[in-house]
Amino acid sequence: MNKTLIAALGVAALAGAAYYLTRPPQMTQAEAPAEGDALVTITQPETLSPEALMGSRAFDATCASCHGDNATGKMGFGPPLVHKIYEPSHHGDMAFVLAVQNGVRAHHWPFGDMPAQSGLTRADVGNIIAFVRELQRANGIE
Repeated sequence: MNKTLIAALGVAALAGAAYYLTRPPQMTQAEAPAEGDALVTITQPETLSPEALMGSRAFDATCASCHGDNATGKMGFGPPLVHKIYEPSHHGDMAFVLAVQNGVRAHHWPFGDMPAQSGLTRADVGNIIAFVRELQRANGIE
């Protein structure tokens, strides 16, 4: 019985630590960006691959209105995708594909649910993913 209780407490502690380390940063009212402002500051890659360049155009046309220019997020609209929460080991490429196809229930950020997006081909989504991943790598998110 004691071993089971110790194991359960250990699992709970690990889950709590995982939540704490992956939660979005908490801001005070004084340091919160204004409505529509970028949520993070990023470093741009020196160059983009041809796929990422096409993805940048598709992102600007479809995603930037909520996720901000260069995926930096937009206060009051959508989260930054250049953030450790969206690193490939936590949100793999298929998570982005499914988000576009099916939408996403809010779970990491307080922006509400993301609706499914129409008008994007699988190739468009692949190029958007390439763009976001190159931005992430340029900012130390592997």
